Amino acid sequence: MMNVVNLIGRRLLQLPIMMLGITFLVFFVMSFSKIDPAITALGEGASVEARQEYRAAHGLDEPLLVRYVSFVSGLTRLDLGTYSARQLPVIDEVARAFPITLQLTFFGLIIAVAFSLLLGVMAAVYRDRWPDHLIRLASIASLSTPSFWLAILLIQLLGNKVGLISLLPTSGKLPAMTEDFGGWLVRMLLPAVALAVPVIGQLSRVVRTSVVEELDRDYVRTALGAGIPWRTVVSRNVLRNALITPITVLGLRVGYLLGGAVIIEIIFNINGMGMLILNGVTNNEPNLVQGVTLTVALAFMVINVVVDLLYVLVNPRIRTI
Repeated sequence: MMNVVNLIGRRLLQLPIMMLGITFLVFFVMSFSKIDPAITALGEGASVEARQEYRAAHGLDEPLLVRYVSFVSGLTRLDLGTYSARQLPVIDEVARAFPITLQLTFFGLIIAVAFSLLLGVMAAVYRDRWPDHLIRLASIASLSTPSFWLAILLIQLLGNKVGLISLLPTSGKLPAMTEDFGGWLVRMLLPAVALAVPVIGQLSRVVRTSVVEELDRDYVRTALGAGIPWRTVVSRNVLRNALITPITVLGLRVGYLLGGAVIIEIIFNINGMGMLILNGVTNNEPNLVQGVTLTVALAFMVINVVVDLLYVLVNPRIRTI
């Protein structure tokens, strides 16, 4: 038990260090932006003196490290700066858009995990037979399919109207999940499927390989020889041991889903982090782009740490490290 506590403690101690590194990387990269925040805030017609006063008031004329310390200090107060000439807080926009991106990410994750387990286990149970070959071909096809292309294809096939009926909505305002779950589900279904399909292709192959390896172990033959039903052995023993490797891969895929969700949101006109960063780039708002990028990067890191801890709890062998 102490080994588990120590291992979790080490993972949690690494978290602030990684967060500090991510903040510096994002801030350093954004410092190369040629956009002048003074012009963005005051307009093209502002005088040179007014621009200088604005830079001095906001610390923009300070050295890079001084500005970075001020930036980190602001982060501790959840201050991501302001954007537009009206000096609107970036944190307000991020707080509105980020839950929508998380909803899309985890909806796609649920679809990916469910189908990956189903297809992977089926391919392993029927290995080297026609279901296995068919699932392999489908997984290769899904791996080769970019999410953005699939999103456009789904809009064309399922988003068009048949007569006067639209099969599935692909635009319009997204209802709040807590207020209209049915409307939210229908609106999110196509984006989540487009996001999940490439992950299903990779994860199902990993599940198949892990299940096949477990099915060939001695304990499976011993359990079957003792008269334990096949389904019981697979569901209670094989799956539990076989899911250790897929959980590791899943941690990396969650980051892919989170990043892919930003692109899918733009295609399906969902007002999440994707639309937010697009508006930031289009309107020359470096603070907005920086806030969105930093939030997504930190979320990716935290999710991977959580998956890492889950891996520790699922895998008994790593608890002795």
